Amino acid sequence: MKRNDRLSVALHALLHLALKPEASMTSAEMSACIGSDPAVIRRTLAGLREAGILQTRKGHGGGWQLARPLADLNLKQVQDAIGARIFPAPTRTESPGCLVEQAVEAALDGALAQAAAFLDARLEGIDLQTIAADVARKHAHTKAPS
Repeated sequence: MKRNDRLSVALHALLHLALKPEASMTSAEMSACIGSDPAVIRRTLAGLREAGILQTRKGHGGGWQLARPLADLNLKQVQDAIGARIFPAPTRTESPGCLVEQAVEAALDGALAQAAAFLDARLEGIDLQTIAADVARKHAHTKAPS
């Protein structure tokens, strides 16, 4: 996943927060973990806060914090909260008067809409707790015994 992709930033942040669910992380701390600018992180995570997925605490020790357990969150909810689809829905082109584009759109629109709906349904079935467990499992295997 690209590091500057909004969905990638959101998922990285959520999974980093899952490592210490009772604590919070500042945008600067997340920036160091994710490799993205703190302002990008704040803009991206604002949608998660509005959706009730994250909350913020002000003051000393404040920052971003999970508002819900990861087991209650799925990839579709995250995608929807930040408005960044993994697979884009069909869109109209810039030249609606072009007969070639009209023919291609007519041929592809139904298939693209079906593919997007199928993916959305699959994303609803992938909870973030499962992904976090996979990350933890892989992390445990990368630590070599001393």
